[in-house]
Amino acid sequence: MAEEEETPAEAAPASGGTRWKRFGLALIPALGAAGILVAMTAQGSIAASFAVSGQSFKVSADQLRGTGFTQYGDIATSGDGSEHPVGVSVIDEVELENLCQSVLMDTPVGKVTLLVKAGQGDEPASAENMVIDVEQLSGDAHFTNFEIGRDASTLENASGQTGEVGGFGQQADTITIDGLRQTAWSVNAGTFSLTGLRLSVEPGDHECY
Repeated sequence: MAEEEETPAEAAPASGGTRWKRFGLALIPALGAAGILVAMTAQGSIAASFAVSGQSFKVSADQLRGTGFTQYGDIATSGDGSEHPVGVSVIDEVELENLCQSVLMDTPVGKVTLLVKAGQGDEPASAENMVIDVEQLSGDAHFTNFEIGRDASTLENASGQTGEVGGFGQQADTITIDGLRQTAWSVNAGTFSLTGLRLSVEPGDHECY
């Protein structure tokens, strides 16, 4: 009896398995980055500065509410030595409603979006001693007791983060931003509570905004 030929339907699973294996291997570094982005739960003060990746990411929230806000200019340095001018935003305590964080990456199987979502229910995401290397920010902002043009080395916050002597700085007792849209190079926090955390990897461009 002649040996039966393999039909296309029978051959498809092997081909698909190969593609998904490549996809999974391509995402190993991405999921490692996700662990860094979402596992900020260590108690205590701000961690030491670290080299940022060569890619910025987007953050959005329906509302950001914080106390103890300071900001000054600085440089974020990537592992390859490239430098990125940033506005360092320091917030002692912050709450974020409907938080979304996204990274769009090129992989061997095309563009992939790593999405992190939290604080979408009644309890917002929250953090203490948060430091953000901001490249761009937009939204409707409200400050109380706002000081603009203060020497960056004299800024006051719980983490003790300050800029250089003579540098431009600003600070406020409270900050509220509605419709937050932000591009950043890094986020660092003493504690970060991501209520209702959902992490997903989606083929294509599905960034937060």
